[in-house]
Amino acid sequence: MKVLIADPISKQCRKTLLQLPGLEVVEETDISAADLQDLLADCEGLIVRSRTKVTRELIEAASRLRVIGRAGTGIDNIDIEAATRRGILVMNTPGENTISAAEHTFSLLLAMARNIPRAVRQVTDGGWKDRTLLGTEIFGKVLGIVGLGRIGREVAIRGKAFGMRVIGHDPFLTDQMATLVQVPLMSLENLLRQSDIVTLHVPHTPKTRHLIGETELKLCKKTVRFINCARGGLIDENALLGAIEAGRVAGAALDVFESEPPGKHPLLRRPEVIATPHLGASTREAQDKVAIRIAEQIVRFLRDGAMENPVNALGLEPEMLERLRPFRWLAERLGNLHAQLAHERLQQVTVEFRGGVLDYPTQPITAALLKGYLEKFLTDPVNYVNALFLAEHKGIQLKEVKQREHEDFANLITATFHFSDRVRTISGALLGRNNPRIVRLDNYYFDAIPEGEILICSNDDRPGIIGKIGNILGTARINIANLSMGRDHTGGRAIAILNLDQEVPEKIQSELQAVEGMLWVRRAHL
Repeated sequence: MKVLIADPISKQCRKTLLQLPGLEVVEETDISAADLQDLLADCEGLIVRSRTKVTRELIEAASRLRVIGRAGTGIDNIDIEAATRRGILVMNTPGENTISAAEHTFSLLLAMARNIPRAVRQVTDGGWKDRTLLGTEIFGKVLGIVGLGRIGREVAIRGKAFGMRVIGHDPFLTDQMATLVQVPLMSLENLLRQSDIVTLHVPHTPKTRHLIGETELKLCKKTVRFINCARGGLIDENALLGAIEAGRVAGAALDVFESEPPGKHPLLRRPEVIATPHLGASTREAQDKVAIRIAEQIVRFLRDGAMENPVNALGLEPEMLERLRPFRWLAERLGNLHAQLAHERLQQVTVEFRGGVLDYPTQPITAALLKGYLEKFLTDPVNYVNALFLAEHKGIQLKEVKQREHEDFANLITATFHFSDRVRTISGALLGRNNPRIVRLDNYYFDAIPEGEILICSNDDRPGIIGKIGNILGTARINIANLSMGRDHTGGRAIAILNLDQEVPEKIQSELQAVEGMLWVRRAHL
């Protein structure tokens, strides 16, 4: 296997990756997009920071790529939808640069309050202090934090330590976490009206683009100062420039910009503005931590399938993966069997979980079921990363039902597939820890092994039919490894599921179909 490191990163990344035997690591950190595409042709993994743009074209050309690692938090340089569609896992390292980003935020806050950059320039130019360098104390001032994630919470701790009154806005923060943070929450409008300093710590999304614009700036005190160490584009830079020129904003400290580098934007020529070149995570400690962390995550994914800090999948630790393994194995085969029995247009899938399986996350099991179904129809790769995504984009409605107990089975998974003109239900159970069985097909009940060559025969419930099936298979020298039967009522209809040691040729299937009383015959391979 091969992993490409495409951006400058701590040497600890390569060192950690090489702990996986047989893994080749290539570092090319200053190449064109075309060269990067060529290099990725035989790579399973890609590690980037913020410089490399992982575009749809790049992703679609990387036929062997399985995982993209972002050494840091922001993922706006990666086309997540394109990666998910291809079944490529995207993971980042949230939290590893939290302290560095919080400290840089507070460094800018203090530097802005005391005019430190202008004071340095004045002294180095041979001058001395004058009235333009008069600063302001931050003690007792109101610090408004927009976004109370890891970094925002660390900034809050430092603000309180300096005697500031801290308020916050975060529509996604749970009540429980808000209580733990001990920061009064309010609307963005109220925060802007009250704050002396506003600092932003939210991701850049279509909803947060220009979160602070002309309308929002008009709500603020004339003494307000803004800090942005999160992502460029959260503040409308032209609106901010106009507010500073009009005396409605006292200052700003910016570490990120809408275009990076920002060039000669007139905002940078204002004495009220401090600018740094995206240094939020630029400490030795943070760089080592994100490098080691992303390398460890890549290694564990390539070696064990563990998904840690995934952006486009549900994260699972190796221990949980192992516990889920038999459930996912069973669910995947239930989906696969559905696909081989029906070819109508699928409209909805209902997955019902009962018993001890509810002690575990069910989404990975549902993804396995859909993987098993979809991979029979799609030419593009289908895996645990993109199965839910592909189902949604094909218009398949998904529903999960959870019931605590079942009278017959300790762990039961039932998949009901709603087609345009019929409904088919298949149930699977774990008998013990690693003994999966098919226990139901529509209204018929079985004890069938979901593995290998399978023959399913539906017939009138009359004497002699099973004997004829056995005779035809025996004549063709096809051995029956296991036979399980179910019927609706005596003399009604029956279904037999046969596990076979050999594949059934079409000729033999046609011969079975011709047996008097036979309704239908299907072959499957699991």
